[in-house]
Amino acid sequence: MVREEATVTVSSPSGERELRISSPGRVLWPQLGLTKLDLARYIVDVGDAFLAANGGRPVTLQRFGGDIDGEQFFSKNPPRGAPDFVRSVMVVYPSGRSHPQLVIDEVAAAVWAVQMNTVVFHPWASRAGNPDNPDQLRIDLDPQPGTGFEEAVPAAQALRAVLSEAGLESFIKTSGNRGLHVFAPIDPVREFLDVRHAVIAAARELERRMPEKVTTAWWKEERGTRIFVDFNQANRDRTMAGAYSPRALPGATVSCPISWEELEHVSTKDFTIVTVPQRLKATGDPWAAMHANPGTIDVLLEWWERDLAAGLGELPFPPDFPKMPGEPMRVQPSRARTTD
Repeated sequence: MVREEATVTVSSPSGERELRISSPGRVLWPQLGLTKLDLARYIVDVGDAFLAANGGRPVTLQRFGGDIDGEQFFSKNPPRGAPDFVRSVMVVYPSGRSHPQLVIDEVAAAVWAVQMNTVVFHPWASRAGNPDNPDQLRIDLDPQPGTGFEEAVPAAQALRAVLSEAGLESFIKTSGNRGLHVFAPIDPVREFLDVRHAVIAAARELERRMPEKVTTAWWKEERGTRIFVDFNQANRDRTMAGAYSPRALPGATVSCPISWEELEHVSTKDFTIVTVPQRLKATGDPWAAMHANPGTIDVLLEWWERDLAAGLGELPFPPDFPKMPGEPMRVQPSRARTTD
């Protein structure tokens, strides 16, 4: 029996590479009939912008054994047989354990990841050359039940103003689902915990300005119908879908950078692996100059200290993290009251 395969040509710093795509006709998005080969070609088409956003960073691959509705797993370290143009970097995880993590240095490496059945790419907020110090402050605006993309838009606009007051220029992208991701380039001179505290400070300021619309409540039972500012996405080894990464959702949507001017006029559904390549050709990459003028989190850390003095302490960490200094009890409020 002849195995089905295709070849994709990818430009690289070393010349053109011919990459084999096995099972190219495997349907990844059943509702649209989009295949593994369609995904590989998408990565090639958006390659420069994809690499600018995600390249040179530790990255976790979200891989699928079949289509997006099937079995999936997350892959961090290079699998056996990885080509020589796919490298890794040693990183430290929250547990204190060190391990090599994948790094994508050229578009061919991303296409190879597709060959390895990757659909979603999750890059770190730091670069491989300095993995302990993020060069991006990232804030995830996560709509809760009863809210959606429409409610996330004014929250993002208000957050932009908050970050501007703190001396940071911000950039925005769709999550590919219902929310929005706001990024600010920063000098990579502070470690993850400091950046997390800066994010909490910005989130609390946003919450003060939009108390009926935005929340920093970690426990779902306390969030209500508001936009949750997910501060824990700023932690070490916590990632979100990268810019121009596809999502494992029925519409083959993409987490797509947009300009602030178009925010009120777009929908997540506008950006898919079918539409984004043409969009890039027509309008260019809104994030092309993101790291031209990085800022600092100094002002946000002053706000963090101000809030500490006012009695606002540390917030909960994810459950797989070790207990952190000053962290409140890791039990949802309703259970804590019942126990008491």
